[in-house]
Amino acid sequence: QVQLVESGGGLVQAGGSLRLSCAASGRTFSAYTMGWFRQAPKKEREFVAQIRWSGGIYYADYADSVKGRFTISRDNAKKTVDLQMNSLKSEDTGVYYCAARPSGVTGPYTSWGQGTQVTVSS
Repeated sequence: QVQLVESGGGLVQAGGSLRLSCAASGRTFSAYTMGWFRQAPKKEREFVAQIRWSGGIYYADYADSVKGRFTISRDNAKKTVDLQMNSLKSEDTGVYYCAARPSGVTGPYTSWGQGTQVTVSS
């Protein structure tokens, strides 16, 4: 497993931008699918984005609610995965979690960060 630490959350006005970052420990970071999830108050945790290795390249997948506004990226040398969030809406408010899962493995993510709060004011 990897250890994950998120940063970059905060308070932003609707229409603004934030960039979240997740720092990972471990020697095989490049072999992990990395994802971002979020949990709004009184709601279930939901998928936001992931970046996965397949056939020699990385693919990014997004929830429909964030497509065109959020971008996930990774830096294997720095062992980080970022989430650039633009055109933020009040419904993007929540605790954002970084997660990791070994590449090629389906099912739940196996490692989670502690979360970082994002609050979008309208």
